[in-house]
Amino acid sequence: QLQLVESGGGLVQPGGSLRLSCVASGFKLDYFAIGWFRQAPGKEREGVSCASSVSGNDMYADSLEGRFTVSRDNAKNTVYLQMNNLSPGDTGDYYCAARFRYCVLHDNYDYWGPGTPVTVGP
Repeated sequence: QLQLVESGGGLVQPGGSLRLSCVASGFKLDYFAIGWFRQAPGKEREGVSCASSVSGNDMYADSLEGRFTVSRDNAKNTVYLQMNNLSPGDTGDYYCAARFRYCVLHDNYDYWGPGTPVTVGP
């Protein structure tokens, strides 16, 4: 019933870009914050970014240094993660998750997608 599905992952060369999508079904995203998380091999899952349901509450991990941008299209029930200037350190499984209204970058989210893999390498 309530579902999130990520897409857009794959193999990309260092310095390249990808845009990930997170599509919700069974509920409307209008009132939800959508977080992006990733997990690299051998590491814990970490918060990447969050698209808030209200202006001024979007969040990004400090380590991203402005390379990632979140956006949303409520009419399409979709949130995007634009990733630029990718490096091998960005490799991992990327997940989107939903919680009511406001962003956090820890794992306090109610709904999770199955993830999409991103590999940065030659």
